[in-house]
Amino acid sequence: MYNFFKYLLVRPIVRFLFRATLVGAENEPVTGGALLASNHLAAGDTYITPAMLKRQVTFPAKAELFRGDRGPRSVILAWFMRAIKQVPLDRSGGRVSLAGLEPVLNALHEGRLVGIYPEGTRSPDGRLYKGHTGVARMALASGVPVIPVAVADTARVKGLFGIGWVWKPRVIVGKPIDFSAYTGMHNDRAVLRWVTDEIMAAIQELSGQTYVDAYASSVKRGALSQSDSDARILARPGLGATPPQLPGA
Repeated sequence: MYNFFKYLLVRPIVRFLFRATLVGAENEPVTGGALLASNHLAAGDTYITPAMLKRQVTFPAKAELFRGDRGPRSVILAWFMRAIKQVPLDRSGGRVSLAGLEPVLNALHEGRLVGIYPEGTRSPDGRLYKGHTGVARMALASGVPVIPVAVADTARVKGLFGIGWVWKPRVIVGKPIDFSAYTGMHNDRAVLRWVTDEIMAAIQELSGQTYVDAYASSVKRGALSQSDSDARILARPGLGATPPQLPGA
């Protein structure tokens, strides 16, 4: 079902109508589990990036989307999510726990590519925001490499007759980052923050975005004003931080 939608519907639209381009195709692993960590600018990111890659990409989605307990539309959505082999992410307890990540970790252990947006939400202004440590927790619990990805020009613009359109989006795939030296340290907060910042720095290097050391959700909620967020601009994520000590060192 995934390949049906990808190759017969989504990919032709993205490649030939949107005129999307892919940079760094050689960095996509041919086999084995890996985390694709990307910036998040627009709703189109979730289908443009998978359309441009060779392998199937699995995205964690809210667990409630898989229940199908809110009427006919939710039943169809739950069926669709399972049909294209996406996985549920249980955040019922607030911050994602290792138990809530079990379906994602299983997908990684099965050798699948799992896509994640560390910012947790779309950027409110096109800048890159602080990453949540869930991506580091997944990487350190599974031992798989992290592939930084940057997208650009994925937001809709007005096309012919005012119809919303995406024009010449770009997907840039970076070289894999190996954090296997810290495998199993998924409960160490200092390690989680350092790994997350390193991932976000790799994304920033690909995207060229201005980095704001604050969560995008705080800006969207209004908890952080424009001037407050401007004051938190850094040259790169984790500026000045030193790598944590290796296990047994």
